[in-house]
Amino acid sequence: MMDQAENLRKMLKKKHSVTARTIAVVSGKGGVGKTNISVNTAISLSKRGKKVLIFDFDIGMGNVNVLLGVDSKYTISDFLEQQIPIQDIIFTAPNQISYISAGNGFDNIVELNREAIDRLLSELEELQYIYDYIIFDMGAGATKANIQILLSVDDIFVITTPEPTAITDAYSMMKYIVLNEVEADHRLFLICNRSEREKEGFQTLERLQIAMKKFLNKEILILGVLPEDSHVRKSVIRQVPFLSEFPRSSITEYLEKIIQTYLGEAKLAMHSSQSNPFIRKLRSFFER
Repeated sequence: MMDQAENLRKMLKKKHSVTARTIAVVSGKGGVGKTNISVNTAISLSKRGKKVLIFDFDIGMGNVNVLLGVDSKYTISDFLEQQIPIQDIIFTAPNQISYISAGNGFDNIVELNREAIDRLLSELEELQYIYDYIIFDMGAGATKANIQILLSVDDIFVITTPEPTAITDAYSMMKYIVLNEVEADHRLFLICNRSEREKEGFQTLERLQIAMKKFLNKEILILGVLPEDSHVRKSVIRQVPFLSEFPRSSITEYLEKIIQTYLGEAKLAMHSSQSNPFIRKLRSFFER
């Protein structure tokens, strides 16, 4: 079985010169709109011709499937415990978005045996040759269950709102990442959601950017602001992402601008299929 998987990866490496870009979308606290941003970011990338997979990593409380309007019969628990093939737990939503639910399968990720770890890493590596972007919608805060993913991805979107508690928690999250990263190459991107005024949102982001530079000597990139918009609530009720349901709304324009900033000004450095830092970093966590 492993020989077949290895042969498949070799074939995929020949076909794809680069591996998928991995993005973790995080927040210091819940209720800031993190999942909504994850889902609509995936759709924005898909509209640009990219093949995107969302991995719902909000363990036990994931709701990516609700926002996408799809059901997930299987989760990563079924993959790990019942040996169900990875392709059987990937579901397709409208807009050609693929989706995996973590369920409760990663609660004990640090206790996985060697065989389960090898199987998981093997399949994740294979997915990197199939997709252009893999987006991990993380649970709020930093836990043992998600730290391996969080510190292995290429880019991290940190979501906050102008509320003081959200700002404080976002700073704590970024501080945790910077102090625990083994390789100081994580790129952190800031997004302020649900701001009453655009100016207020940018002031929030600039304060965080300055604090990170002053106290942790870490450069943080500002992606933009998503103002409060009634279209978001309407789309959640209808279980259709706002980029699809309201393509001409102002909130759609703001998010499209944010993604354009990410793709353009960030000047993404693509990885060759031979290096694959995501799998290398993830493997190193399990081998400690």
